[in-house]
Amino acid sequence: MAFFYSILIHLYILLIRLAALWNPKAKQWVAGRRRIFEDLKERISHDQPLAWFHCASLGEFEQGRPVIEAYRLQHPAHRILVTFFSPSGYEVRKNYTGADYIFYLPADTLSNARRFVALVKPQIVFFVKYEYWFNYLRQLHKAGVQVVGISSIFRPGQRFFRWYGRWQLAALKRFDHFFVQDQQSANLLAKAGVSQVTVSGDTRFDRVAEVARQKRPFPLVEQFARGHQVFIAGSTWPPDEAMVRLVIGQNNRGLKFIIAPHEVHEARIQRLVELLPRETVRFSQATDQNLAEARVLVIDNIGILSHLYQYADVAYIGGGFGVGIHNILEAATFGLPVLFGPNYHKFREAVELIAQGGAFSFASEQEFLAAVLPLLSDGPHRKATAHIARQYVEDRQGATRIILGRLPAG
Repeated sequence: MAFFYSILIHLYILLIRLAALWNPKAKQWVAGRRRIFEDLKERISHDQPLAWFHCASLGEFEQGRPVIEAYRLQHPAHRILVTFFSPSGYEVRKNYTGADYIFYLPADTLSNARRFVALVKPQIVFFVKYEYWFNYLRQLHKAGVQVVGISSIFRPGQRFFRWYGRWQLAALKRFDHFFVQDQQSANLLAKAGVSQVTVSGDTRFDRVAEVARQKRPFPLVEQFARGHQVFIAGSTWPPDEAMVRLVIGQNNRGLKFIIAPHEVHEARIQRLVELLPRETVRFSQATDQNLAEARVLVIDNIGILSHLYQYADVAYIGGGFGVGIHNILEAATFGLPVLFGPNYHKFREAVELIAQGGAFSFASEQEFLAAVLPLLSDGPHRKATAHIARQYVEDRQGATRIILGRLPAG
C-alpha cells in the first residue's frame, strides 16, 4: 500500500502544478515550496531544541495556537517551527511572531520527509487535529522523535477504522500520544489498538476565550454600531448573503449589519456590494462621514472578524449551505445567539449548542426568518440564548492546560 500511496502523492503534486497555471491558490502552493529545502538549510538553527507544530490551514493554526504559546512559556529555551499545508493558512500567518520559523510543509514523498526531518531535527512534533502524513510519521518514528496529536477527533466512518484503512491505522500507532476532543474518539482509538490517549477537550475553546479577553478595539466599527442593534454575518458565501438580505429587506432602521465574506478578493467584494442597499460602506473605505449614513458595513480584509463579534447582538455563521459551517465559537464566546445553514452535523459544538438552545439551524428562507426575527425583536429571548452560548464556551476551556501538563518536562 505504501507504493500506491507514493504514486498518489506524486500524482497530486503533478495536478497541483498543472492547476497552478490558472489557479492562484495552487500557484501559491507551488511557489511556497520551490526553495523550501534551501531555506530550511539556511535558516534553521540547532543551537536550541526545536518543537515543530504542523497545521493544515488557518483554522487548525488557531486551534493549535494556545498550545504553541503555552509551550513557548513553559519551554523558553526551545525554538518553535510552524508549518502549513494550505496557502490559506500560511499566507495569513506567515508573520506570526509566536514562532521562530514558519514554512510550508513539503509534500509527503519519502524523499521529502526524509530530507525535512534530517534538516529540522525536531525534539517534539505536534500535529493539530487532522493530517496524518504517512512518510513524515515513518521518518519521525525512525528518528525517535516524540509525536503528539492535539485536539484530534475521530469518527466511526473514517478510513482508519475500515478494512481498507488498516495500513493507515498503522500510522496512527506511531504517535506517542493523542489528546482527543471527546470520549468517542478515545473509544474508537482504543478499539483499534491505540491506547496512548487522553481526553483533553478542544483547544479552540481556549483560543476563542483568549480572543474575547484581549479583543482589539475598532473605533470606526464602534461608531457604526453605537446606539443600534447589530446583526453580524461572518465567513459568508453567496447563499448565506441571500439569507442576510432577507433581514435587510425588513427595513428595520434601528438594525445595522456587518457582513464579513469568507473570500475578500476584489471581484467578490464588488459583487457583494452591488447586491446590497446604497447605504453600504466597505471597511477599507469607511470614514466618520460615510458611516453616519451607513446601514451595512462590508469587511473587505482578513484577520479581524473574531474581534468584531464584540459589537454585535446576533450572529450568522456562513458555510452551512456548502461543505460545512465555519467557526461558531468565535461568536458564541461573546455571548451571541448563533444561526447557520443545514450542513452542521459534523461539528460537535453546533450540535450541542442547538440542543442547549444557544444556536439555530435552518434549511429554508421561512425557517431562517422564523429563527432570526424573534431574536431581533424579543430582548429576553435573545439574552437567554446569549447566556447559553457564552456559558457553553466557558464550561469547556482548559484543554491547553491538560496537554501541557502531560508533556515531558523537556
